Amino acid sequence: MHPNWSKFIQKTGKVVHVLERKHSRIAAGHLKLCPDKNKNWALFSPNDSRVPRIMVPLSDCPNNFYERHYDYASVLFLAEIIDWKETSTFAAGKLVKCLGNTGNVEVETEGILIENAVDYTEFPNEVLECLPQEEKWYIPDHEIRSRKDFRKECIFTIDPATARDMDDAVSCSLLDNGNYEVGVHIADVTYFVEEGSKLDEFAKSRSTSVYLVQKVVPMLPRLLCDNLCSLNPGQDRLTYSVVWEMTSNGDICRHWIGRSVINSCSKLSYEHAQSMLENPDTKIWNASEYPQIFNGFTLNDIAKRIYQLHLLAVKLREKRFCNGALRLDQIKLQFTLDTESNLPSGFNVFVHKDSNKLIEDFMLLANMTVAEQIYKAFPSLSLLRRHPAPQPKMMEDIVSMCETMGIILDASSSGALQSSIAQYAGDDYLSLARTQLLMNLCSKPMNCALYFCTGVLEEPSMFHHYALNVPFYTHFTSPIRRYPDIIVHRLLGASLNYNPPPNLQPEEMEKCAIHCNDKKYNAKRVSDLSAELFLAAFIRKMGCVHSKGMVLGVMDHSFDCLILEMGIIKRVYCDKLPLLKREYKRSHGVSQLNLFWKDPFSSNGLEQVIVMFAMVDVIITTDKESLQIRVTLKKPGT
Repeated sequence: MHPNWSKFIQKTGKVVHVLERKHSRIAAGHLKLCPDKNKNWALFSPNDSRVPRIMVPLSDCPNNFYERHYDYASVLFLAEIIDWKETSTFAAGKLVKCLGNTGNVEVETEGILIENAVDYTEFPNEVLECLPQEEKWYIPDHEIRSRKDFRKECIFTIDPATARDMDDAVSCSLLDNGNYEVGVHIADVTYFVEEGSKLDEFAKSRSTSVYLVQKVVPMLPRLLCDNLCSLNPGQDRLTYSVVWEMTSNGDICRHWIGRSVINSCSKLSYEHAQSMLENPDTKIWNASEYPQIFNGFTLNDIAKRIYQLHLLAVKLREKRFCNGALRLDQIKLQFTLDTESNLPSGFNVFVHKDSNKLIEDFMLLANMTVAEQIYKAFPSLSLLRRHPAPQPKMMEDIVSMCETMGIILDASSSGALQSSIAQYAGDDYLSLARTQLLMNLCSKPMNCALYFCTGVLEEPSMFHHYALNVPFYTHFTSPIRRYPDIIVHRLLGASLNYNPPPNLQPEEMEKCAIHCNDKKYNAKRVSDLSAELFLAAFIRKMGCVHSKGMVLGVMDHSFDCLILEMGIIKRVYCDKLPLLKREYKRSHGVSQLNLFWKDPFSSNGLEQVIVMFAMVDVIITTDKESLQIRVTLKKPGT
């Protein structure tokens, strides 16, 4: 055998034991009669293609289902898998409930939440009893005296315009020596969430807030999310602060971390901050276009600080990417909703502007600073976040596939991959589309970032965060919406002798980390499915949408297409196109479909070549009975 042939041989294996069942085993889908018209069973077909079809007892189904099954073609049900024998094609299960009519956004949303094990019930009384019971709660004087007081500083929040839970604020002031004092101030949620309390256990169970297009399923009760922990302007709030002395070149001279109290002077949106960055020379601002300013500061005071923070953030970003960081941006859609129906009236692509980058850069710096602090204090109990390197075989295949198309990628490191993708960037539409496709392709072999306990990994080298290319990283900056941040706050407080360390052994901390990983994955999936659901609702409202796509994979009778203005990948099937014929070729690693469209001016038809990186025109519709997006190819020239 040739020495290099081994890498082309597909490795095989078999499952010997199931350690833990991760999936909820519940799925949303539709009921059908069995192919053989069996009167004892019905066939449940899940919407999620990863879940097998399920045989459910006919006795679970509506009384008249067998005789009038067609009446239920557009009804969404929930079914649960009970068993799946090795010898059976279908799983066995039971019908859980009828959700309602397919195509109803709220019905479909409920199905998405349930099948991804998201608890969206109201907070029980025993949890609410853990909250301050006073009608109007104030920070006790002794608590303020025990903290560093930043209430006279120009501190402000920058968040999405619709944000209600503001857990981070920033500040910047010029020092006498010409350096800058930059602060990141994070809500001290642990003051209200006592370890081991019913509130703490409930937050741990949910682990994360879940963001859908039309609503949020919060991790913590609204009294904390929207009020006592939210850094609302003009109100004293308890925080943890990370403050750096920094040169104008972004070099850090020293830092301070500790408990603090702040009073934010303004609640800015990213749009407000962006307008200040785009008009740095403006001296007088139109107050009616901006939110109220508190504590005696002016819009000009804030604008100057935002611009200086931006200049420092640019320096930090340059250093990060020079040190080998990687960023693979994916398209994120934003929807405008009708105020009466709560259905989408339009959508646009979220643009990552300088104001977004400013906040992101300082949150990353705060997370890295805190990660080093807690690991130094608790080397065997710290909750950090690692990002393993991508799956090598998948990445090799993508690099080879791109090379056949004349695209040379270097995946030897995160920094090398970033640089090699960047060389194909450009301002023209084709370059932008190609860069977007490359980022999508290179995201496929990436592993998920994971929370972990440092005490269960043997080597610190395993803590490495591939995308950021840093040895230590954690999540500290969003304790209102992420439970791991609450644990990190407790560890940070213990490292500063404010409180005892979490009452957990490393194995228990790791178990908590694994639970948080699962919940974070489910929350991300729910957010993505919600966005696609609302996109489908908008497309259905429009009837159809014409768009452009770029081919990213070619099969013998279909191809995968990235819809550029939506950031979604859909498979386009050629079987139902009005073609004279199609030809599939594969040569030197390049797959190609030649489509010959019926054409009145040519007996041979109009030829269209489908190959990776080819631009195509597509028509996007939805199923008649469901909010499933379908994409078909548009005939060239029409």
